Amino acid sequence: MSYGTADSWGPVTLDDVRGAQKMLTGVARVTAMEGSRHLSQLVGAPVHLKCENLQRTGSFKLRGAYVRIAGLLPEERAAGVVAASAGNHAQGVALASSLLGVHSTVFMPKGAPLPKISATREYGAEVRLHGDVVDETLAAAREYADRTGAVFIHPFDHPDIIAGQGTVGLEILEQCPEVGTIVVGMGGGGLAAGIAVAVKALRPDVRIVGVQAAGSAAYPPSLAAGRPVSIEHPVTMADGIKVGRPGDVPFGIVESLVDEVRTVTEDELSAALLLCLERAKLVVEPAGAGPVAALLIDPGAFPGPVVAVLSGGNVDPVLLQRVLRHGMAAQGRYLAVRLRLPDSPGALAEMLGVLSVADANVLDVSHVRTDPRLGLTEAEVELHLETKGPEHCTEVAHALREAGYTVID
Repeated sequence: MSYGTADSWGPVTLDDVRGAQKMLTGVARVTAMEGSRHLSQLVGAPVHLKCENLQRTGSFKLRGAYVRIAGLLPEERAAGVVAASAGNHAQGVALASSLLGVHSTVFMPKGAPLPKISATREYGAEVRLHGDVVDETLAAAREYADRTGAVFIHPFDHPDIIAGQGTVGLEILEQCPEVGTIVVGMGGGGLAAGIAVAVKALRPDVRIVGVQAAGSAAYPPSLAAGRPVSIEHPVTMADGIKVGRPGDVPFGIVESLVDEVRTVTEDELSAALLLCLERAKLVVEPAGAGPVAALLIDPGAFPGPVVAVLSGGNVDPVLLQRVLRHGMAAQGRYLAVRLRLPDSPGALAEMLGVLSVADANVLDVSHVRTDPRLGLTEAEVELHLETKGPEHCTEVAHALREAGYTVID
């Protein structure tokens, strides 16, 4: 893949990113770079986590939103701004607008998590709930912009947005000047494009790897076609990178400067999120865990030192609970099992005693007595258990069978 100079190939230059960095001084945090011993051992080289999950508003989105809104003409600021988002971009636009004294209206899907809706309002935006999916919300925001004259702030498809996100790349080079590979999550591509502009202009030898959720991976077919193409019905729990079509502006940059785009599954995202929480003590949303997932599934593919960008930490508590349980299941640390036992006093306690000896932690018990499939003196129990890994799961199931219980597969 060939690389142009900072000024010769695209709409965003190194000077643009440096200008954005000056503009963001005192506004966006220079987020921490944390080492990961566990990932370093896996990769065989130092691995650092760039903690944009600790950025103001909980993600990198503030950077691009502030630069975009700060660049508006006075008459545009007076008209206000409008955005559409399920979470991170909404909060970034809301805070940036408040800091700059600009009125903001943010359209969010009706099903957006309540904590994200509340946070967006608290940052100063007028929130309007519209549509069941982001595409409907986006259409409503554009219609509002056309009707009122408010400036539509796109989440990734604008040079100012990309320049703002590119400041992450400058910070990486300052904090880890010897970096060999940067791994970054991708939805529309604004963050990866911005990082690539900054890093490739200063260190063209650094490898940039983008990561997409497999169920929402629009970049691989787009890169194969040589133009942005849409995928129908993108599906992933990682709403921060759930985008059905690359942006026109970031696509050209990604095509020119990003070395590789990889995909990760939902199970792999869950396992990565769990690792960030347990090993790094960092709360990361599924989209932010994508780079860690890529390192976990193919650790030998990334020349070090490696920087994995944790792009955000805005995860709904209900989703976090589900994802953590899913991640435990993917690692063989969670076992769901159904079994038959006598419907008699003390039978359930006796069965739980077997699990206690097997050192399995019972998370949930569902006890069914009235089912036509059961005999008159039988009951069925569904158990959700926390275990120590795949071998322990096998041991627990064996212990139940050895005790005389019928385990139903």
